[in-house]
Amino acid sequence: MGSSKIFKLFAPKDKVFYPLFKEVTLNLISISDKLVLLMQEPNPENQHVLIAEIKEFEKKGDKVTRQIFEALNRTFITPYDREDIQELASTIDDIADLINKAAERVELYKPKKLLPAYLKMSQVISDAIKEISISIDELKYITNPDIIKNACIAINDYENKCDDIYHLSISELFNDEKDTVELIKNKEILEVLEKTTDKIEDASDVIKTILVKSA
Repeated sequence: MGSSKIFKLFAPKDKVFYPLFKEVTLNLISISDKLVLLMQEPNPENQHVLIAEIKEFEKKGDKVTRQIFEALNRTFITPYDREDIQELASTIDDIADLINKAAERVELYKPKKLLPAYLKMSQVISDAIKEISISIDELKYITNPDIIKNACIAINDYENKCDDIYHLSISELFNDEKDTVELIKNKEILEVLEKTTDKIEDASDVIKTILVKSA
């Protein structure tokens, strides 16, 4: 019996990794929802509250990620390859870190206005993260691989959409923004948001690797 089939026998009995990944993914959904709220909030005081909430979710994600690594250290047989579990946990943690970084830059730079592109990109990030959640749910048993495949295709589409928004926004910034300081502020926030969708696609790639190995 191949190693992937052995892993599939153990996967339904997994009482450690799936609950942790489910928890960290739901936390990621929460932090992305807060990002969407932040990017449409004009009041600085309300922004401050949302940024603080995003930070708390980021800390919670760090805690769960550490629990996944600790479980890897003490578990002999894992449902999927150790390096894939580690890479998926690290990548999900990176997504939360980038969302927190975008929020921190809004607070630090205090741009005169929140660009419409901020909200558009944040909504794309939120939608793409929900596809990650769908994939994680299906990884528990992998009874319908097409669910994961379709989610990964959707994530790729979201990443391309975010790239388009980013490039158009950068072009508009350099054409229209006369204040150099504001241009730099907005450019750096946009860059972090764009990197976030890149990292979501990285998580999708790890999920696809797990799917191929489990076939």
